[in-house]
Amino acid sequence: MALVASAALFTSACVSTDSNSLTEQPRGQTSPLPSDTTFTLADIYASDMFSVKSFPTTRWLADGSGYTTLEQNDNGGRDIVRYHPETGERTVLVSADLLRPSEDADPLRIADYQWSEDAQQLLIFTNTRRSWRTHTLGDYWVLNRENGRLFQLGGDAPESTLQFAKFDPAGTRVAYVMQNNIYVQDLTSRSITQLTHDGNRDLINGTFDWVNEEEFYLRDGFRWSPDGSHIAYWQVDTSGVPMFTMIDNVSELYPTLTEFPYPKVGETNSSLRVGVLPANGGDTTWMQLPGDPRDHYLVRMEWAGNSNELMIQQMNRAQNFMQFWLANAKTGTAEALITEQSNAWVEQVDDVRFFRNGQSFIWQSERSGYRHLYRFDRDGDGLTPLTSGDYDVIEIAEIVANDQGQGYAWFIASPENPLQRYLFRVALDGSSEAERITPADWSGSHSYRVSRDGRFALHYVSRKGVPTETRMVSLPDHSVINELEMNEALKATLAEKITSQSEFFQVTARDGLVLDGYVMRPADFDPSKQYPLIMYIYGEPWGQTVADTWQGQTYLWHDYMTQLGYVVVSIDNRGTRSPRGRDWRHSIYMQLGIVTVRDQADALDEMLARWSWIDGNRVAMWGHSGGGSQTLNALFRYPDKFHAGIALAPVPDLRLYDTIYQERYSGLLPEAADSYEETSAVTHAANLQGDLLLVHGTADDNVHYQGTERLKDELIKHNKQFRFMAYPNRTHGIREGEGTSLHLRTMMTEFLWEKVPVR
Repeated sequence: MALVASAALFTSACVSTDSNSLTEQPRGQTSPLPSDTTFTLADIYASDMFSVKSFPTTRWLADGSGYTTLEQNDNGGRDIVRYHPETGERTVLVSADLLRPSEDADPLRIADYQWSEDAQQLLIFTNTRRSWRTHTLGDYWVLNRENGRLFQLGGDAPESTLQFAKFDPAGTRVAYVMQNNIYVQDLTSRSITQLTHDGNRDLINGTFDWVNEEEFYLRDGFRWSPDGSHIAYWQVDTSGVPMFTMIDNVSELYPTLTEFPYPKVGETNSSLRVGVLPANGGDTTWMQLPGDPRDHYLVRMEWAGNSNELMIQQMNRAQNFMQFWLANAKTGTAEALITEQSNAWVEQVDDVRFFRNGQSFIWQSERSGYRHLYRFDRDGDGLTPLTSGDYDVIEIAEIVANDQGQGYAWFIASPENPLQRYLFRVALDGSSEAERITPADWSGSHSYRVSRDGRFALHYVSRKGVPTETRMVSLPDHSVINELEMNEALKATLAEKITSQSEFFQVTARDGLVLDGYVMRPADFDPSKQYPLIMYIYGEPWGQTVADTWQGQTYLWHDYMTQLGYVVVSIDNRGTRSPRGRDWRHSIYMQLGIVTVRDQADALDEMLARWSWIDGNRVAMWGHSGGGSQTLNALFRYPDKFHAGIALAPVPDLRLYDTIYQERYSGLLPEAADSYEETSAVTHAANLQGDLLLVHGTADDNVHYQGTERLKDELIKHNKQFRFMAYPNRTHGIREGEGTSLHLRTMMTEFLWEKVPVR
């Protein structure tokens, strides 16, 4: 067909923005880009020049004797090694040779591993493959360290069909999911007991459907009781959920189809319920919760600090009302303990930690306007605040407490600077104010893996332009015991190659709200000149682009663009995942695409007024996923301000995305129909004046290629010229396949070089 061109000419299906754009440069032979940069796009996307070293997978041992990690040995295998956190003493607990299924076989390739409570049994996850979007399917092997016996779980189960295997509390049995049913295997006799028998394509036991996995992070769907006598589990019924179909035009001679249940906005959801059954087999007792299960979500479930009760968090479909139910495991009756509600949405609560045999637990709530920690005492005054103030508790790092609930909650927060992250702790009895543990002179974004006894932590920190550093520290004094991985080689490379000048700054939206941003300028910056501007956006509630953290390849590409002569800016508009309180986040409810890009336009106006060195006639924006959606909205709603845009894997029509994410932020149909129409970029496509590069992977099971097709159809209807690239069989990240990342970034760079040129 006439509009189909080779990938070397920018696109596989392309509508040109001018008559010469496809003939000016023969791609793959010469490039319009300057060659005097300190590194190339290939150095970022097709080499290991900027590879970041991470400290290998670690596990704290329950007895406090140290942490374990994976290390390459002299024979090419990987041993599991224990280090004492204070002395650094090294002990090989499991050599790779012990993980050979037979004498002449290679050692198992470890994707993940778990220890039994006494560390005498080791569970190995290997040979993995994707279930939905993550690698949760695979094979599991158990090594008995006392006798050296290694065997595979599942008997004659088909290859790579087991999921979420885990030891019982005594370390004598392992439970797992296989083909939507739950099984228990005895580690001595190796006998297998099938606990559920009704699992099939539509009925899922112990794991989840696509949408619950993606949006609520629900993957592992069963829990051993603390005494090992019972298993609690979710059951998901996907019957009636509309099927989405993806076409693979590449792998076979004829196109092949993949179908899976995917509820789009307003469509039928899966039905979820929670049951408890004996670990040695028997009938399920179902928990009795009110409401239509098709219009409610069971977002969290755990044993409530004992083997008699379950904690279940249930949300309504609008996600603005959630109840904490305490359910009796024997009878299924349930009592509501806590209610959370909002005019926009509420968040599920992770890391609910029980003590005093379930009489007390730690809760998180935004009821004060900020996310804070509370202690709930069933035999006392209910909720008691442990933290307070105009800041958010971002996450719990660890809770270290005895059975009576005496101890500390260690948590991440940043009261003074929402761009950074620090460790704090607070006493669980509410007797003291929260105290900062990260030293005052340690800037950046910090995270911690705290030992069970709270004496040590693996500490990770990165900063803008500085890759992650890993240390062993003692707590609470934060003394550095050992520097485990400092990425010194990469830092030396960055010192040689990175040239941009970077700084954080703030601008004010039209209603007075202060917005955070960062700017990157060329090394030879001259304020008497004018520079083209590239604005990088995400802009939705699931991410934060303006943060004092490494940012990886995005940071490197932005530096490369400054070497070409661009100024790069990113602004976090209201509603992004910045720890600035409930009102900040909820301000975009039913306003995605409206106030989000209005803030970006306001930021641009203020930057142009403040900085004469930005050329207001050469402004581009780019973003991926939600950032792609907001890029479209910026171009369509403010065509006089934004002159070019690159939208990667966008959601042009919000009605095409999944129920859980989109209804949370945009409301329910039919009540919110007018809002969906107004907030969808496709509605405003006729306003396009600038240059658009639209990119999508055809195998994107998250943000479907379907939405981009609808946008193309609307643009064509209005004779709006644009460039388009479909990456065959690439998913949402657009990174699979040899050469994909380099090809994508080259295309993006050349598009910007042409459409917002450096003069």
